[in-house]
Amino acid sequence: MNKVAFITGASRGIGREAALAFAHAGFDLAISARTLDEGEQHQHALRDAAGAPLSGSLNSTAEAVRALGRRVLVVPMDLLDSASVLGAWQSVLAEYGRVDVLINNAIYQGRDLNTGFMDLQPQTLERMFQGYILAPFLLTQAVAAQMVEQGSGVVINVTSGAGESDPPVAASKGGWGYAYGAGKAAVSRLSGILTTELGDAGVCAYTLNPGVVTTEALKVTIGEKGVIALRAGSCPPYVPAAVMVWLATAQEAPRYQRRTLAAQPFALEHGIVADWR
Repeated sequence: MNKVAFITGASRGIGREAALAFAHAGFDLAISARTLDEGEQHQHALRDAAGAPLSGSLNSTAEAVRALGRRVLVVPMDLLDSASVLGAWQSVLAEYGRVDVLINNAIYQGRDLNTGFMDLQPQTLERMFQGYILAPFLLTQAVAAQMVEQGSGVVINVTSGAGESDPPVAASKGGWGYAYGAGKAAVSRLSGILTTELGDAGVCAYTLNPGVVTTEALKVTIGEKGVIALRAGSCPPYVPAAVMVWLATAQEAPRYQRRTLAAQPFALEHGIVADWR
């Protein structure tokens, strides 16, 4: 029986590359996001300069996974809807009966997340709480219960430098806002709790900071010129995806729990990918 990886936010970017990387590694997949087909419109979603939805969809990711000969379940899921989150898990459990790797990669990406503190609205914090704290909690708690029952499992939580440190400049000048930083700080705390409380039951949990990754969302946020300027300090999305597979499969991986792993230097130090710079 093939192992199963459940990857959230798999319609584009890091999540899509993670799905392909796990498929290459022999896993069957369950993938979730809001966007089922290309061009769908969603509230609180990033858009390109012309106002169009970003490219990428669950069905296009699934097609690429199937081309690699792997089984894949497409599960639409909205982080801002708790019933949707729990329903997605029930669909995955009904299809596969187990999950061996859970990757909490999906995030709420509304532009209001990086609003300056004095202009920040309570509604933004409510969405942040739902998307960054409650939804991952509900999904992880449900999946972890099944992992404990089977005696093994890996959870990888994708964080950001915004959850680990203060912004270098104000939000109005390109730094991150309180809502985003607070949300990612919560993500950064999840793995350590899981390791401490469920490690003896066979659950391993990791916190991974991808660093600056040249995804569609980044290009929309800072523009193509900004991406070029960051090139020396950024990586393509296959880099953190490869690190995720290593953490889920390498015998020595458990020693890297209880810390935040910086994906880019970690990938180079451990020879997980060739130097892309």
